[in-house]
Amino acid sequence: MKYNTVGRTGIRISEIGLGCWTIGGPNWKDGRPDGWAAVDEGEAVSAIRYALDNGVNHFDTADVYGNGHAERVLADGLGERTRDVVIASKVGHFRGTARHAYEPAHIRHQCEQSLINLRREHIDIYYFHHGDFGVNDCYLDDAAATMMRLVDEGKVRAVGLSAYTERDFKRLVSRIRPAVLQSWAHAADYHFIARRSAVMRLCEEYGMSFIAFSPLARGLLLDRYRSAHPPQFPEGDHRRASPQFSAENIARVERALTDIKARFGASTGDLARVALQFVLYHDHVAGVIPGFRSREQVRTNLAATQRPLDGREVARVRKAFAPRGGSREAERAPMAQARDAM
Repeated sequence: MKYNTVGRTGIRISEIGLGCWTIGGPNWKDGRPDGWAAVDEGEAVSAIRYALDNGVNHFDTADVYGNGHAERVLADGLGERTRDVVIASKVGHFRGTARHAYEPAHIRHQCEQSLINLRREHIDIYYFHHGDFGVNDCYLDDAAATMMRLVDEGKVRAVGLSAYTERDFKRLVSRIRPAVLQSWAHAADYHFIARRSAVMRLCEEYGMSFIAFSPLARGLLLDRYRSAHPPQFPEGDHRRASPQFSAENIARVERALTDIKARFGASTGDLARVALQFVLYHDHVAGVIPGFRSREQVRTNLAATQRPLDGREVARVRKAFAPRGGSREAERAPMAQARDAM
């Protein structure tokens, strides 16, 4: 396993980590599905322990993933080995009884609850989960100050910023001064991590790293779905209403994967390797955090370690996913995670 340093923090993470939204199970937010299908907790714990045994030391979760359930399952899987890993969590999408999730008292409460769920005394990286700080950013200054107090108190080691638009990153970085940024990045939509993008320029200027969630595009890049029979997801699974899983978008991915499979191989392991290493090729990307639900999924993803892509191979992947007869924005829209990206 290769390890990278996060920004200027000295925190070192495995380049392939585990994203824990998927193990939170079904969930709803404001009446909308905001989780995943039910998960076998025993299988999730087994997967976490397999990851530990194979060099993974970076686990990314959030208070809203199953409303604490994912944090608790992660703690079960880590056990005493929690001392040896880097855990990231987030605050912002669950507001409880607060008017806004970035009220200082709520941030502090959620941090304390996450520490209880994780059975830890500190969170290594604590992210603002999105870029909405209220009208005219009215909660921003107090929220940022609260985060820094948590750092001073030793409850948080480093502050991160997750957001879903370049505008949010450009507006917020200079005021929050995070050590690391997080958003989606995958072969079908890599605009955040493209060379000289606005986000990469910010990483360069402020000495930040980027963590990429959804590097497999929620499984679409593993050739799991067919446009002729679009998947049906259960209640509480956010994919149920996602345009990513429309017949039209799956057909786009199928066309691109035809080229990928011809060049790199058609097995799930081959496709996972291409997807993960494509993202890791880019400057300032310190790690990817694919989701998981089973030991086999973790095993497949970890097979990508030590098998990087070279520049020509990356160019070939980009060409396979290049727009065909339409604009980049039109192609990007259904692949973007937008507000529900967690």
